[in-house]
Amino acid sequence: MQSRTGLAVRTFTPGRPAEGPPVLLVHGFGSDGHRDWVETGVAPALAEAGREVIVPDLRGHGDSPAPSAAGEAGAAGLVADLVAVVDEAGAGTFDVVGYSLGARLAWELPAAAPGRLRRAVLGGLSPAEPFEAVDVAALHRAVADGTEPADPFTAMIAGMVRAHGARAAGLALCVEGLRATPFAPRSWAGETPPAFVVGEDDMMTHGIERVVGLVDGAELTTVPGDHHGVLAGAAFRRTVLEVLAG
Repeated sequence: MQSRTGLAVRTFTPGRPAEGPPVLLVHGFGSDGHRDWVETGVAPALAEAGREVIVPDLRGHGDSPAPSAAGEAGAAGLVADLVAVVDEAGAGTFDVVGYSLGARLAWELPAAAPGRLRRAVLGGLSPAEPFEAVDVAALHRAVADGTEPADPFTAMIAGMVRAHGARAAGLALCVEGLRATPFAPRSWAGETPPAFVVGEDDMMTHGIERVVGLVDGAELTTVPGDHHGVLAGAAFRRTVLEVLAG
């Protein structure tokens, strides 16, 4: 389904009256809602547990349109899209589960939708902005004409982006937008502390204790897997269900 924002949105409705507010699921960079939440069984498990589930594709990802400029793909623009999606779903309050980039965006939701976010699960959250070291001009050249960036990290990101074919230019704009709005957590604006979940072999989440320490009462759960393997694991799915059932 296309929302009024233009984003592609999947919804899952429980077979009985909903138990609790809708759950917004926010995927990671270079992925989409189907891959992160449907294929892994998270969305179906939540619906089976009696929850309405909202699964958008972020701008530039999946079946959603590419951003027209980097500003649309910065953190503020992507978060505004998410708020518009829950508004369109008629959700007064909601829970959120975000993974990787999705967790970084979920961090901003309490301030963007004051008083509306109930519980949050932040999975695979990097404590620093991974795109800050990207040479954006070199990334755009690599996507446009295949010029290989001299910087190894930018070359790695370029390879990942180019693997998406026709979606590469839009993803490069997302990198530029996120680099311009880096993750710099100071305090959690929500009323209920989030639950943090990381993989025991996930190098991208090293140092997450600094972010957890910013939130009184926040819990950190470690589950099996690396950054790409956590989502498909039963331990992550079980943690999500337990946190949101509380």
